[in-house]
Amino acid sequence: MSHGSPRIITLEEGWDNEIKKKAIDRLEVMLDGGMKKGTQMFLPREYVETYTTCYNMCTQRNPYNWSRELYSRHGETIASYLTRAVLPALREKRDSQLLVELKYRWENHVIMNKWLKKFFTYLDRYYVKHNTLPTLSLAGLRHFQTLVYEEVRGDVCSAMLHIIDREREGEIVDRDLVKSCVELFETMGMGTLDAYAADFEGPLLQNTREYYRIRRQEWIVSDSTPEYLVKAERALGDEKARVVDYLNPSSEAKILKVCEEEILEEVETILLDKEGSGCRVLLANNKSDDLRRMFRLFARIENGLVPMAAIVREFISGIGNEHVLARQARLDAGEKDRNDDPEFVKSLLKLHDKYLGVVKDTFDGHSLFQRALKDAFVEITNRNVGAHTNAELMSTYCDRVLKSVEKLNEEEVEESLDRVVQLFSYLTDKDLFAEIYRNQLAKRLLNQRSLSSDAEKSMIAKLKMQCGTHFTSKIEGMLADLAVGSDQKNEFAEKVKRNDKVKLDFSVQVLTTGFWPTYKSPDVTVPAEMTSCMDVFQNWHDSKHAKRKLTWQYSLGNASVRATFNKKTYDLQVSTLQAVALNAFNGDDKYTFTELQMKLNLDESVLKPLMHSLSCGKHKVIAKDPPGDKIKKTDSFQSNSKFSSNMRKIRIQMASLEASHSLKRVEEERTNTIEAAVVRIMKARKTLGHQALIAEVLQQLALFSPKPQSIKRRIEALIDREYLERDRDSPGTYNYLA
Repeated sequence: MSHGSPRIITLEEGWDNEIKKKAIDRLEVMLDGGMKKGTQMFLPREYVETYTTCYNMCTQRNPYNWSRELYSRHGETIASYLTRAVLPALREKRDSQLLVELKYRWENHVIMNKWLKKFFTYLDRYYVKHNTLPTLSLAGLRHFQTLVYEEVRGDVCSAMLHIIDREREGEIVDRDLVKSCVELFETMGMGTLDAYAADFEGPLLQNTREYYRIRRQEWIVSDSTPEYLVKAERALGDEKARVVDYLNPSSEAKILKVCEEEILEEVETILLDKEGSGCRVLLANNKSDDLRRMFRLFARIENGLVPMAAIVREFISGIGNEHVLARQARLDAGEKDRNDDPEFVKSLLKLHDKYLGVVKDTFDGHSLFQRALKDAFVEITNRNVGAHTNAELMSTYCDRVLKSVEKLNEEEVEESLDRVVQLFSYLTDKDLFAEIYRNQLAKRLLNQRSLSSDAEKSMIAKLKMQCGTHFTSKIEGMLADLAVGSDQKNEFAEKVKRNDKVKLDFSVQVLTTGFWPTYKSPDVTVPAEMTSCMDVFQNWHDSKHAKRKLTWQYSLGNASVRATFNKKTYDLQVSTLQAVALNAFNGDDKYTFTELQMKLNLDESVLKPLMHSLSCGKHKVIAKDPPGDKIKKTDSFQSNSKFSSNMRKIRIQMASLEASHSLKRVEEERTNTIEAAVVRIMKARKTLGHQALIAEVLQQLALFSPKPQSIKRRIEALIDREYLERDRDSPGTYNYLA
């Protein structure tokens, strides 16, 4: 049984009677009728009928295969509808009405494109693929792009920008409308953002710039700096939210950059320096919220924080220098210039605490502001007034803390030392501080005035962390001496108990010469009772350490002297020299200054401060004739029979025979350090130019900052001693001589 051939469908019959009439015309009517969302446009049976017709027309044998013709008519159908129905409707509209109509027409086009693709699916699968043609969806988009988008894009963009400007002015606008138009611009890029960027984003950026240029000109005249910055921050926040709501995410950085350039970069200097409300005024009035906002905003622009940090540095320097000038004014007003000025040091510590807090909290610890703080305090702490340097004042303040003069608890001591070390880190003369600190530490330790060994060790650890082992090696050696000496004291004390020659309660502290400061050692005539004790210790020490030489330092020792005045007994806490002098008056002997000088074998420079402490101080245990506050060579002295005090135990202070530090010793140390650095560098480099050598030396010297002339003199000295030579061909270059 044979079947007949399938019925041939002609092009016109299939197109006019089936596809156009039953599908396309109905589709256009439904689109033009404004159908409701969710309406079912074609029943499955209807859709399948149209699909089948297309399928049959594309699978007939030539010459009745209508694939090419159907592909062509698919495009013509879309183009015809866009030209007949869409373009005239859009041409009638303006501004937001144009956007509303475009949104409606674009949504319809998407629906039409979808259904035509469904009807002609077979074309997409085979004909389009085989002939490498644009897909039906792409072809539909291209028709919309060419016929509609190209004509209306300029007006649409203008309408969108107008709506955005209205929103910027505070009006409530239809964001969804703008968003749908943005999506159209994105789609017209056919897989890229080229159309969006060129046709909408470019004009948007230009419009944004112009809008904020006008706003900036208004705000800068009418608003204070804080008010302006509040508006600027709000504008930036609004623009960011606008991108999230209806623009492409890629626009965010570009829009914000335009805003930052217009409302921040263009007027940064004006805002920072604005009279009555600029950065300096905010700092002076502690306006941390406003400063934090200023920091946040100027951090957004390239190098925006540099001028702000410069103002902060200059402001802190100015405040700090006021403290320095206040000290100068006190001295000019007649206040005694001493190395102990705790109020001045405390004022600097308080100032540093305050602005360290500002840098950390307000400026997020940003490196530029850390540097500004450092530069300001380097200037402040190295500006000395009066006879005593800030290094000396700081060291003396540490001395007060560690002697508990400041009456702080353990936690407060630790905190105070931390703060002083922070201030110390800005000193250029750290070696001078070290010299003074070592002298003061020695007095604390030898006079047993130190708060605690733990506090001393803590301070040394802080200095070590700041400046390294070399800086603290000597003062660590001093503490080590005392630790070793404690064992020696105990051992000697046991020996003394069994020795009849020792009539006194006697102990000795042995110090290592290299660790401790050097002291004047007056060769005083010591009483026999003390001499016998010293001899016992000398013999005992020599038997244990035969190669070590002992030198007695009478100016460092201390003694407790039992004294009786008017049948009342007192314990006088004095230095060894004071004890020797008091012993001379054991009885009712009277001496002239010259006689006493001969009896004790002391220089005038030592005897004067010694007798001043005993006869002119608070506790006048020796009577001076004639009375007065100064010791003269014509004075005479004897025990003060009228002395009386409510206290039984009395400490009699004596002015130090030593300066707090030796500048000469510091300079000698610096000379050696510079020369060592030069030799070290030249040994490694062999040949180096003058400026390069000076730069490297300055880089290596952490404890002080010498002038280039000082380094030059040391280089000349090394040339004279044949460590270096000048290059014969280049006089500005040095060669190392091995």
